[in-house]
Parts: sequence; C-alpha cells; structure tokens
Amino acid sequence: MNEQADLNQQLILGGQQDEDQYLTFMMAGEEYGMDILAVQEIRGWEDATVIPNAPAFVKGAINLRGTIVPIIDLRLRFGIESVAYSPLTVVIVVSVEIKDQLKVMGLVVDAVSDVYSISEEKAKDVPDFQDSDNAQYVHGLVNVGEKMVVLLNLARVLDLSANYMQHG
Repeated sequence: MNEQADLNQQLILGGQQDEDQYLTFMMAGEEYGMDILAVQEIRGWEDATVIPNAPAFVKGAINLRGTIVPIIDLRLRFGIESVAYSPLTVVIVVSVEIKDQLKVMGLVVDAVSDVYSISEEKAKDVPDFQDSDNAQYVHGLVNVGEKMVVLLNLARVLDLSANYMQHG
C-alpha cells in the first residue's frame, strides 16, 4: 500500500512542464479522467429539476449560484447500466468550450478517485471499434501504475447536439 501511495505522490507532485493534470473518477469499476482545468467544482448528488422531453441521460438541471446547469448521468450517456445513487455519488461541474460557446454542465459519476499528472505522449490511441459510439468520447488510454485510465474528450461527451437521439 505504501508503494502505491508513493507512486501516487510522484504522479501528483512530480508534474513536469509537458504534463497535464487529470481528475479521475470511477464508473462501473473503471477509472476515467478529465482535464482538471475544466473542473469548476465537485458536489454531492442533489435532485435536479426534470427537463421535459430531454434524453434519458439528462437527469435535469440545477440552479448553481444563478447559473442553470444541466445534469448528465455519464453511465447513461455511455450506455453503462444505471445504478441507484449513493452517498458517494457526485456531480462534477465542468466548463467546456463546445462550438465556440462555453458550456457549464454537471456530470453524475459513481465517485471521485484521484488527481494525476500525465504527459500527452503517454496516452495511447483508442483501439478502433467500428460499431462503438463511445469511442468518439475517448481522448486516449494511459497506464497509471497497475491500472488503465480512460481519458475523456469532454467537448465530445458534452456536445448534446451530436447523436444523442440514439441514446435517449
């Protein structure tokens, strides 16, 4: 356990100039990462106001200090089996530029995991799955210690105008 803690410290603190920091979170036993610069805050789950006729993965919207923030369940967005929300369930509020517009959205995930410094060169391309809609959401794969982390392309994940009808 100490070796893993040391490794994590090195990953977190040993950031070099060409490394970006990624906030990682868990969903269905897998670890996913997003650019930490996109993260505005992390909140516990709270009920959202339902938006009529929204896709199933849009859980609704919340008022966050005067800003209306749509809440996206990433499990449903990725076609992963839904689970009941627990005290560990969190909403990661992110701000991402999509088609020259800054969008603020909340992402429901199972739990926040860690922060890693990862260099772009270490990210591997995603294997080509012809039939997978989810591959478009992945920026790359990277090994961190003994595990693999899926790095997300948040702009594609949050671009609801692209193909959400088939997931709704």
